[in-house]
Amino acid sequence: MLQPTPHTNDRTALRVVLASQSPRRRRLLEWLGLPFTSAAVDTPESLDTPLAADPAALAASLAAEKAIAARDEGLAEGALVLCFDTIVVLDDEVLGKPADVGDAWRMLRALSGRTHRVVTGVALLTPSMALPKTYSVTTNVAMRPLCDADIEAWMAHGTFLDCAGAYNIEAQVAEVTCDECYQNVAGLPLCHLYAALAEESPGLTEPLPDRPVLPVEACDAALQRTCRLGPSLVGGD
Repeated sequence: MLQPTPHTNDRTALRVVLASQSPRRRRLLEWLGLPFTSAAVDTPESLDTPLAADPAALAASLAAEKAIAARDEGLAEGALVLCFDTIVVLDDEVLGKPADVGDAWRMLRALSGRTHRVVTGVALLTPSMALPKTYSVTTNVAMRPLCDADIEAWMAHGTFLDCAGAYNIEAQVAEVTCDECYQNVAGLPLCHLYAALAEESPGLTEPLPDRPVLPVEACDAALQRTCRLGPSLVGGD
């Protein structure tokens, strides 16, 4: 993997704060080679709003609410705060994290054998921004047919209540083509974030502590496949 190159700019570099305690998001952000700290930010996740008709806008709005909460809690001082929120969309229904075991069973049975969308909203907030910079990434996901034994085996891991749609793509219950962002389903659209952190990105006027590392190689190695989307977004072989 390429090593990050320190900035030589005399301006004070931003700290990077990941406003999430998700182990998957922490691991993925490490692939960009940026030093960061993580902190939990709790905000109400209301899916019953008019924005539910526009899942991309809804996910971005939820991520922005986390970023604003992070600023209110004092996490944004001298920092670039990164916030994410992931939702699942099946037909016209927006699925967040299940409320309980019964709700998880309902979601997984509904998703079984179906193609659905996973939408992750991203919010970036620096001290110079009045409002977070936001965007959303959508990935089409094919859930394999799940019998009750499959659902029970997945739920035995004990993490389903923390997952939008009650599942984790890394549990191998669903598939994503090489033309789609797999890591977006894991909760952090890695190549899209790399592009947003590029120096020419509008709105990020303060320097980062390091230049981010291209994530395509690390992602391909972890998934043992060749992504076609990532290089088209960020370059790389």
